[in-house]
Amino acid sequence: MLSRDISRRKVINRRAQWAFTLLELLIAMAIAAALAAIAVPAYQKYMERLKVNQAVAEISSLSLDLEHYYGGQFTYPATLSGLGKTIPLDPWGHAYKYVPIDVTPRPKIGKILKDKSLHPVNSDFDLYSMGLDGRSSTQLNAGVSQDNVIRAGNGSYIGLASGY
Repeated sequence: MLSRDISRRKVINRRAQWAFTLLELLIAMAIAAALAAIAVPAYQKYMERLKVNQAVAEISSLSLDLEHYYGGQFTYPATLSGLGKTIPLDPWGHAYKYVPIDVTPRPKIGKILKDKSLHPVNSDFDLYSMGLDGRSSTQLNAGVSQDNVIRAGNGSYIGLASGY
């Protein structure tokens, strides 16, 4: 009987050594929460940067298609569908915005992208994505336009409107 009590105590003592205390669990959860608080925003920023890079690549490709079209027709198409190919949605699920400028008749000045000095940013065509919020203004310094991915300087700049 005595040996049975001793072996039972040894088993209970081992179990007590293997178990976590509430304090240890709380510390582990606090560490996990702190790591998540750091990792989640960094991951979201990384994913947003990937989407911007994808939009830049698609705008570059569409720009080349538009220039190729212009080389054969000596004018730009009225819409992107005039290119005769499937036009992808931007990475945020919105249609790319396209305004031909070097056409007859010229579009109204209110439809053309403008910099902070209200000068047009292109003389051939505007092509841009409305970015994450899906909203845009023709003035690039407007708050809703800062996340737009734009083509400016007749193709010499393709990137975020906030960087132009």
